[in-house]
Amino acid sequence: MSNQPKHTLTLIPGPIEFDDAVLESMGHPSISHTTTGFAEVFGETLKLLRTLFFATDKKSQPFLLAGSGTVGWDLAGTNLVENGEKVLVLNTGFFAEAWGNSLRALGAEVTEIKPEIGDVPDMAEIEAALKANKYRAITITQVDTSTGVLTDVKKIAELVQRVSPETFTFVDGVCSIAVEELRFDDWKLDFVLTGPQKGIGAPAGLSISFASARAIEFLNTRKTPTGAYFLDMKRWIPIMQAYEGGKPAYFSTPAIQNVYALRTSLQQYATSASSVEQRWKENAKVSDRVKNEIEGLGLKLVATSRSHGAHGLSCVYLPEKVQLGDFLGEMLKNNIQLAGGLVQPVANRYFRIGHMGVSAFKYGHIDYLLEVLPKVMAQLNK
Repeated sequence: MSNQPKHTLTLIPGPIEFDDAVLESMGHPSISHTTTGFAEVFGETLKLLRTLFFATDKKSQPFLLAGSGTVGWDLAGTNLVENGEKVLVLNTGFFAEAWGNSLRALGAEVTEIKPEIGDVPDMAEIEAALKANKYRAITITQVDTSTGVLTDVKKIAELVQRVSPETFTFVDGVCSIAVEELRFDDWKLDFVLTGPQKGIGAPAGLSISFASARAIEFLNTRKTPTGAYFLDMKRWIPIMQAYEGGKPAYFSTPAIQNVYALRTSLQQYATSASSVEQRWKENAKVSDRVKNEIEGLGLKLVATSRSHGAHGLSCVYLPEKVQLGDFLGEMLKNNIQLAGGLVQPVANRYFRIGHMGVSAFKYGHIDYLLEVLPKVMAQLNK
């Protein structure tokens, strides 16, 4: 039983519900960001993130900045792609497409591979594109929150290493980290970004990312300046290294209370590789339970196959006679907030359920959801 005040249950795919201890950490008293005490907290948080990302190679560089997951897009595009260089974007939904737009705004020449809604990119098409042009980077949105599609990062990374080894592999893990398998070092990824408010289970307000050793080498030898100040990785690297060593450093004030909350969340499941792997397995079980119930109601998932359905959310088409606004309204009457669709032209024909973090494992949130959902569907689908 949660100690939180009674409130509408937020079962959207982020921001999610939070553990009591995590929210209590957000209430930490004010503390100077230049004290050894805070530096030690920040350093411990970075080490826990290394465990979560399977990025224990000291040459892999973590970044923990104030901001949103979107900051990670600009961090990669500003530092690791020079103006006019080509980037191959795998467009599996609203957010994958938005990352491409971010890169265009920063001066990259973007080529998209865009499968049908709910499907994954074709490996042969990716291989042909990599052979046809020299790309600085390829972007993979491991889970697109708009469609619930899970893209096979490992398989694509292996393809890139075989066909175009000079191409960087960038991954958006905003809706996948702490839910789906991802091994930064072993899979030879170059940049992975995320935010804390989804599977990681902490309040929004931080940008979390890792860069590979060769990405940092490129940064140090690029032909032109980044044109950035706050987002210049070179300014942040010594700060992150000092914090990881437990020593105070300053470039820009960190989001202090958010760091405390993030540490508390990570302490619950990211203290060892085996505990993270167990978290992946548990998320898959909860996902199967939710999706089995959805399909048992005769509803269709947006992801065209369960084999590439995300494990932290489910995107579900509504019956033809049920309107999105009516459905979301009835769920709200039952104290559950779900999300509507995002991808045109079907945005008003499907809804999205988040089942990750504390809602997947504690407080009976999924039990209540699966009690209410069939009743609301039956009521509206008469």
